[in-house]
Amino acid sequence: MGINEEDYLMLSGIQHFRFCARQWALIHVEQQWAENVRTIEGQYVHQKVDQPFIREKRLDKLIVRAMPVKSHELRTTGICDVVEFIQDPAGISLINEVGKFRVVPVEYKRGKPKKGEEDIMQLVAQAMCLEEMLACEVPVGYFFYDEIKRREEIQITEAHKEEVRQLFKQMHHYFTRQHTPKVKMGKHCKSCSLENLCMPILNEKQDVKSYMRRYLV
Repeated sequence: MGINEEDYLMLSGIQHFRFCARQWALIHVEQQWAENVRTIEGQYVHQKVDQPFIREKRLDKLIVRAMPVKSHELRTTGICDVVEFIQDPAGISLINEVGKFRVVPVEYKRGKPKKGEEDIMQLVAQAMCLEEMLACEVPVGYFFYDEIKRREEIQITEAHKEEVRQLFKQMHHYFTRQHTPKVKMGKHCKSCSLENLCMPILNEKQDVKSYMRRYLV
């Protein structure tokens, strides 16, 4: 049976799914979207890096911006903000480049490091794509957070990779069924760009009559 890449999911969706499965489904299954301050700021941060396939050399480093990646294992495609290829005798060979290189993904984010691991899952998924595509190991990645203006190193562990596999398994299950999970309310709802579309208060109610009595009577 051949590979049908039309069934592949967007890699960036794992960040949404890890944050809230319902948010992911509203965006990727129901094709709904709403912008808030956070999404607008995030777009601004990415303007500097989302320049397709720009290559830049700095001493012992080759920097590739907006690099397309994919994984047949995860059945996903996406874009790495930046991939740095740093000269290293223990690394891999690259076409039209002299020497060997280790591979380091760098993801740009607005704000500062989050308490949850949704950003980490996205970076790990990128690393897994790079490992599969380039037949290499990617043990380390970085975030550059716009608010703190510095890099944060992330170790890519086997435990992280297994969680990514399980998350994509669930995502494909929901997507194939075209199913949107029920809301699970929490503090995270207030920072969600889809709060109004999701209508968590309404979804929390036991029935329509109780909603009507509370808001319309």
